[in-house]
Amino acid sequence: MAAFAGQGFETIVPDILQPADIFLDRSGENIRSRTYVFTDPSGAELCLRPDLTVPTCRFHLSHQADPRREARYCYCGPAFRFQPGGADRLHPSEFDQAGVEWFGASDAELAEAEVLAMTVAAVEAAGLRRYTVRLGDLGLFEALLQSLAMPERWRRRLSHQFWRPKQFHALLDQLAGVATRSRTSISGLIDTLAQAGGAADAVGLVEQQLAAEGLALVGGRNSREIAARLVEKALDRSERPLAQADAQRIETYLGLSGSPTDTAKALDRLAPDLGSPMVEAVRRFHRRNALMGAAGLPLDEATFAGVFGRQLEYYTGFVFQIEAADPNGRALAIAGGGRYDRLLSDIGSPYPVPAVGCAIHTERLAAACRAMTR
Repeated sequence: MAAFAGQGFETIVPDILQPADIFLDRSGENIRSRTYVFTDPSGAELCLRPDLTVPTCRFHLSHQADPRREARYCYCGPAFRFQPGGADRLHPSEFDQAGVEWFGASDAELAEAEVLAMTVAAVEAAGLRRYTVRLGDLGLFEALLQSLAMPERWRRRLSHQFWRPKQFHALLDQLAGVATRSRTSISGLIDTLAQAGGAADAVGLVEQQLAAEGLALVGGRNSREIAARLVEKALDRSERPLAQADAQRIETYLGLSGSPTDTAKALDRLAPDLGSPMVEAVRRFHRRNALMGAAGLPLDEATFAGVFGRQLEYYTGFVFQIEAADPNGRALAIAGGGRYDRLLSDIGSPYPVPAVGCAIHTERLAAACRAMTR
């Protein structure tokens, strides 16, 4: 915390009790399945915060008249996650998390490099000496998809499955025509919409069928959301498959693994055949590498992987994770963070707000530091 405060970050204490829907809708399956959710006497669905990033975002929105105003916050307090394999000393259900969130920074790559450097400085100040740094970049992946010819709905689906490799590759094979799309529909509505070119009154058709069969809405989706998904399925019936060369470019990117310096060279070979979004994203990658080097970070000792995105699905760009060996020699996440530019808009900001942050699992950090003295 001294390292954070020394860099001008304001110490705050976000609420422990949070609206459950924000976490359940935006954090992804890994966190959603491990969040403690309950109903208060008024019927409102609440949760114990599973991390402190979203609570800090809510604090910012409630305390700043203009959420676009630059703000730097730091915090240290408990978070709560159910442990499916059983809680233990390194995987407790209640644990302390220290971290920073930086909103509204005008220079994205500089803020990212500074947050990583500050996180490294903080864990080293606590005594950690042996660790590794993993890097990823969901912004590069999104730029790659934007540079390839495909319907926007396919980009959304591929982005959604990024954190689920098995489902992602099954979807990619389906879009590229490697795996045959099923022509058998569980709903006759898809056939009706396909015959109408997807332009029929899908919402009306869904509501008519629900009423005719006496079916109630379940799972949290309304009629409009169900209709939108059915229209997408209908449109896919007549869509040309994704080009094999483009599917291979996606596989090539996801297969990247090595130091940031070596990755930059591989990206330079990949980007010229693609559109301007990828070229610009690679330029930013080079600039961030240069800024991280200027901050004293040993780039050749870090590892970048195209498939790395951490397990919080609100990330939109650069991500990192600091790992140390657990008592059994397995990699244990000590700290992590990254860029999440859409989260504040998703939870109520009327304006887009660039954001980057980090969090440190303090019990794991202390355990790793103790292990080095044995």
